[in-house]
Amino acid sequence: MPLIDSSDAELEAFDTLCRRLGGFNDRVDAEWADGYLTALAAGPRAVPVEEVIVRLAGDAFGRAFADPDDESQARHALQARMRVIANHLDPEELLDQPEALRLQPLVSLWDEAAREALVQEQGVSAADAAQLNTGALWAMGFFDALEDFAADWDPPAVGGDDEDAGVFDDLLQQVGILLLPDDHPDFKAHVERGWKDHLPTREDLLDKACFAIQDLRVWWLDHAPRPATRRVEAEPGRNDPCPCGSGLKFKKCHGKAA
Repeated sequence: MPLIDSSDAELEAFDTLCRRLGGFNDRVDAEWADGYLTALAAGPRAVPVEEVIVRLAGDAFGRAFADPDDESQARHALQARMRVIANHLDPEELLDQPEALRLQPLVSLWDEAAREALVQEQGVSAADAAQLNTGALWAMGFFDALEDFAADWDPPAVGGDDEDAGVFDDLLQQVGILLLPDDHPDFKAHVERGWKDHLPTREDLLDKACFAIQDLRVWWLDHAPRPATRRVEAEPGRNDPCPCGSGLKFKKCHGKAA
C-alpha cells in the first residue's frame, strides 16, 4: 500500500476540529490528538470512530458541533486523519520494509530560538516555554489513549518468555522518553544507555519513538488477545431425560419446540 499523507486542506480541517474541541475540552490539541489517534492505530483492534469521539473528546464533540452539517464535516476531518495514520501503520508494509520510517506525526519543533520567540512575541513565561519539547505533547496524547483504552492495551501473557514480555515495555519506553525534560535523571540515563556514539537531538528521539510505534503495531499482530472459545453443549436426544430436571423425556418437555 503506497504511503499517503494528509493534504493541506485535510490538515487545516483537522486543526480546526481540534481547536473547536479544545474550547470545550482543554486537553484537546491537534498535536495531542494526533498522538492519541496514533496509539489507537497501533493497538490490537480497529476502534470505531464513534468510540474514538466519545473517548477522545467526551461530550465536547456534541457541544462543539451541534449543527448536523457542521458535525458531518468534523467527523469527516477526524476520519480522514485516522485513515492516513492507519496507512502509515499498515502492517503488511511494516513487515515488508522494517527499516523504513513510515509514521509522520504532527508535531511542533522546539528549540531555544522557538521558545524565546514564544516568550517575546506571545508573552509566555520563560518557565512555561522551557517545558516545551519536540514530541512531548504528541507523546502525551499517545499515553492518554493508552489510559482511555487500558483494557485493550493490557498485554496478554507471552508464555513465560521474559525477553518477549520485555519488548513491549521497551517499545513504550521509547515513546515515553519524549515526555521527559533534558535534565530529568531518567532522560539522561536513557540517552547514555541507548546513544553511546553521539548525543541525540529531540528529532532523533522522535524518530526512534516512531520506529517503536511501528514495531508495536507489528507486535500486536502476534500478541493481540484472541476471543474466548465458545463451548456449545450437545443437544440431548429426543428420548433422553430433559436437562431441566423435570423428569420427562426431552421430546415431551423442552424439546417440543425443536
